[in-house]
Amino acid sequence: MIDTSTPEKAGLLVFKESPVAQILVRYRRIVETNRAIEMLFGFARDELIDKSVQLLYPTIADFKRIGENCEATLRKSATTHYEDERFMQTAGKEIFWARARGITLTPEDPFKLMIWSFDRVEDKNQYRSVNLTDREQEIAPLIGEGMTSREIGEKLGISVRTVESHRAKLMRKFKVSNAAELVSQIIVSI
Repeated sequence: MIDTSTPEKAGLLVFKESPVAQILVRYRRIVETNRAIEMLFGFARDELIDKSVQLLYPTIADFKRIGENCEATLRKSATTHYEDERFMQTAGKEIFWARARGITLTPEDPFKLMIWSFDRVEDKNQYRSVNLTDREQEIAPLIGEGMTSREIGEKLGISVRTVESHRAKLMRKFKVSNAAELVSQIIVSI
């Protein structure tokens, strides 16, 4: 039987069973998760509790950059909310595009205590700063994952030359001059 005999027990039930993937974090370490987080990321609760949220990011650079942006935004503005879209990573190392929404419960020290929600962005047409073709929208996340043109071609069933052509177009659209900058811009701009 489900116990909702007190408002506290009912509130805990709502958090635990919510269909919205949520975590409670203190200084970017996971304090509590709900079942939807376990389903989205593929980690058991025990694998996440008291771990850095860095575990959910594909790279340390992403973890640091997004953390810096979030903290700067929360400190500079009068808001307690932060939202962005970013690459995240499952326990199985699958990289996916996610919408993240956070609220600090301690505005004077934003990372002291925050609640975050995450959802998978299925619509690949989420590039905010550039207008990409359907094929470029397929290729860009694969470049962001660090795949080579050959690997992308094999995955999508197209030639390496076609991938390289799209890569060159992406470099022009993102206004970058090398592969590292392209990966960075893809991660930031999606």
